[in-house]
Amino acid sequence: MRYDIRLTIEYSYAAPSDQVRNLLRLLPADLPGQRVGARVLTITPAPDERRDGADFFGNSVTQVGWHRPVSQLRFDLRAGAERLPAAVPQDGPALVDLAALMAGQGIGPMAPLHFTAPSPRIAPVATIAEFARAALPHAPTVPASIAAVGMALHDAMTFDPDATDVTTAPETAFANRRGVCQDYAQIMVGGLRSMGIPAGYVSGFLRTTPPPGQPRLEGVDAMHGWVMAWAGPELGWLEYDPTNRQWAGEDYVTVARGRDYADAAPVRGALRTAGAHDTRHAVDVIPQEDGAAINLPGRP
Repeated sequence: MRYDIRLTIEYSYAAPSDQVRNLLRLLPADLPGQRVGARVLTITPAPDERRDGADFFGNSVTQVGWHRPVSQLRFDLRAGAERLPAAVPQDGPALVDLAALMAGQGIGPMAPLHFTAPSPRIAPVATIAEFARAALPHAPTVPASIAAVGMALHDAMTFDPDATDVTTAPETAFANRRGVCQDYAQIMVGGLRSMGIPAGYVSGFLRTTPPPGQPRLEGVDAMHGWVMAWAGPELGWLEYDPTNRQWAGEDYVTVARGRDYADAAPVRGALRTAGAHDTRHAVDVIPQEDGAAINLPGRP
């Protein structure tokens, strides 16, 4: 499925903010199962510094800074992306054999070794580990274990955007059984790691479908978070969305991957200001007919 992706993020500050610096992970890139065409990230006002590159995990990163006070910031993304169909895994290695299969996988950016230990935002939590173990089917394979933990977590949690924020620890969200996609994903990552399954966090775009008979609304698609888990050298990395209780398929476009949210956060930064600030997000993930052109700003 091909998509025209449009994202706007706006920040407004009660008082001009001095010495703003941001690290942005907003540009999707080519990955296994995903192809990205033209992409444009426009920043208003234009930063005094801008550097585009990649981080350790291969995510596209834009570093920006302003040497003057700013009272508003706006990030606009336009990109064309194609997500290829992915088969739902039906079989795979036994969970007990996974540790042996990790031998010889190297230390490259996406080697499973980097996704087994605690990470800055996901520490071992006994209650999450017990929950994950209780969800396992009899004689589990790795894909069956991944799906079982994701389904159990979806059924146990309540989606509540007012219950947590970006700083909420997974153990807090799990104890309250409430949170958003970031919480679901980080809890699931911790549960999988406790069973010896390498797991990480994925951020990106999710195409949403309106109720039958209702028109599609603009700006309702979400910047989303889900889970990747390593299922052996043959299957590689699989992606599961516990918030929606399903394997990530053609409706998902990946932007960044990492050990936890901190490695894949869309916007991180530092500023000096006083008073409150407001944030607005709008995302559209628009399916394109085969052969349809996606016209980006400044391009014919």
